[in-house]
Amino acid sequence: MNLNPDSQFSSEQLDLIADNLAQNGFIILKQALPEALLMQLKQRAQTFDAVHWKQAGIGRAQQFQRDENIRSDSIHWIDKEDPIERSFLTHMDSLRQGLNQRLFMGLFDYESHFAVYQSGQFYQKHIDALKGRSNRVLSTVLYLNQNWNCEDAGELLLYSPKDDQVLDKVSPSFGTLAIFLSEDFPHEVLPAKRERYSIAGWFRINNNQGGQVDPAH
Repeated sequence: MNLNPDSQFSSEQLDLIADNLAQNGFIILKQALPEALLMQLKQRAQTFDAVHWKQAGIGRAQQFQRDENIRSDSIHWIDKEDPIERSFLTHMDSLRQGLNQRLFMGLFDYESHFAVYQSGQFYQKHIDALKGRSNRVLSTVLYLNQNWNCEDAGELLLYSPKDDQVLDKVSPSFGTLAIFLSEDFPHEVLPAKRERYSIAGWFRINNNQGGQVDPAH
C-alpha cells in the first residue's frame, strides 16, 4: 500500500524507534505525528458527549470488570468510520509495517481508544499483557494536551521490568508518543489536576489459526 508521506512515519523515525525498541524496549518521542493530525484528534476527542464515553475497565472478554479503585478514566474505541480516526489508524499502520520490516515482529493489527481522565482520575500500576498469554505485544500512548505544565501532573510512570525503578516519567504533553513492549513494562497513570486526553493503542499478533483474527476488545 502506498501511503501519503504526510500519513506515515519517516524512515528516520522508524529507524530510531526500531533501534530503541531493540536496545531498551521502549522509546518516548516528541511531536511524533503531524501537528495538523494531532489537532484534529484533540478536537475529535473534545466533541464526544457523555453518551460516547464509556467507563473503562480491566481485563478482556469474560474477565472484563470495572473497578474505579484501579482505574477511573473513560474511553471511546477508535474505528475507520470517522475520517480523522481513519487518518490516525493509517499513520499507525505505517508504524506497524515499518517495525515488521526492521524487527520482524509479526505485528498483525492495531486496536486503540481515546481516553479522558478528569481531574483526580488515575490508573494504578499495571501491565498491558501477561507474559506468553496475550496477543498484545507493543503498546502506544499518544497525548493530546496542549500547554501542559509540570503542576498539572498526570504523568505516565514507566517501570523497570525487573523492579520498582521508574525508568521514565512522561508528561502527557501534546504530541508526545510513548511506545513500549506490552509484556515487559509495568506502568501507571498519576492523577492529573485538569482534564487529560490521550490515545492508548496496542499492536497485536494473530494467535488464532485459519485466517481468523483474535477479538479486538
